[in-house]
Amino acid sequence: MYAERLTVPLRWWAQGTMLVATFWLAAIVAFPAHLWWVPTAATAVVLVLLALALTSYGRVQVAVTERRTLVAGPAEVGLEHVGDVVALDAEQTRLVAGREADARAFLLLRPYLRRSVKVSITDPADPTPYWLVSCRHPEKVAAALAAARQH
Repeated sequence: MYAERLTVPLRWWAQGTMLVATFWLAAIVAFPAHLWWVPTAATAVVLVLLALALTSYGRVQVAVTERRTLVAGPAEVGLEHVGDVVALDAEQTRLVAGREADARAFLLLRPYLRRSVKVSITDPADPTPYWLVSCRHPEKVAAALAAARQH
């Protein structure tokens, strides 16, 4: 089986931390010396909120489970309803998510992951024609789906 978390890149953590540090520096200069604890406490709260936001955004998982399901974030589909699976490169992902997109499709996209896997949905009761799911290793997701469907 296969599982992958779509964690945010390290540079997002560094950029977020530097942004909060910049706000702290601007605030610390504006406050009198005896009130430095105010911007420092506010900065600590903002830093915790940043950490929670980045952790939550990167908590999403893409998995092919032993229960014969494909999990993409909050969504789950049984492999009996999975049709064609195509691993897409960055350009193909851009096209399928943009100009060639179907408004009924399920999208789980992350801007820091340029590649994806397109999974056709064959369930006649489901109006969703396909899932487009960002991942670091679309070939591995496609291979795991193919292997799981054969068993």
